[in-house]
Amino acid sequence: MSGGSVRPRLLIVEDEVHLGRALKLNFELEGFDVDVAPSGKAAVRELVKPVAPAAIVLDVELPDTSGFDLCESLREGGIFAPVIMLTVRASAEDRVRGLEAGADDYLPKPFEFSELLARVRALMRRQQWARGEPGDGAGRTGARGDRSRVLRFGRAVVDFESHLVKVADKEVALTVLELDLVAYFAAHPGRVLARKELLAEVWRLPGAHETRTVDNFVARLRKHFEIDPANPVHFLSHRGAGYRFEPGS
Repeated sequence: MSGGSVRPRLLIVEDEVHLGRALKLNFELEGFDVDVAPSGKAAVRELVKPVAPAAIVLDVELPDTSGFDLCESLREGGIFAPVIMLTVRASAEDRVRGLEAGADDYLPKPFEFSELLARVRALMRRQQWARGEPGDGAGRTGARGDRSRVLRFGRAVVDFESHLVKVADKEVALTVLELDLVAYFAAHPGRVLARKELLAEVWRLPGAHETRTVDNFVARLRKHFEIDPANPVHFLSHRGAGYRFEPGS
């Protein structure tokens, strides 16, 4: 979207033909280049194209896999485009499952296109902000931490402006939510952060019941950053209370 001349590419993974066509038409009218994949296999083929999608709209119910499993495989394969899941299931448990699979947002069917459009644009802005791209408000401070600085701890270097993360001189890819979580921890070093606080400030789920979402994401951060994830020294647990970040010397 830099320079205002490049149309962002959107991948819609949806097996309902009429819905897929309608979404494609409406997003194209809003300035997107859109590809529609009716299955998980078709989505994988679309993702090997030279131009990576700026965002992915992913239906949970697919003919050959579930959106949860597909999202997990995308993240494990190093694809970190923002993902918004669509589903007829509106329960909190399914929403949490989608977030744990690596999705960035979750929208139950039926929905208004205007809301889906707003959420896709919001996710793209968040990713631009995380990367420090022009016009995205990079460098601001607040609940999600100071994005204008470089965080160094242990073997890690996290450049919030460029979204560049290195551990022991090897690049590590983080999702937008993972980077948001690191930023929030870095903004509150040494303080025990309750799961409810993290869900409200990082996941934007105020009032959410405590789930294993935070635990699963902290486990991912430990795999990325700790020498021995089973015995962490940076992302520490406090049973019944939450987690504490210790950057060390």
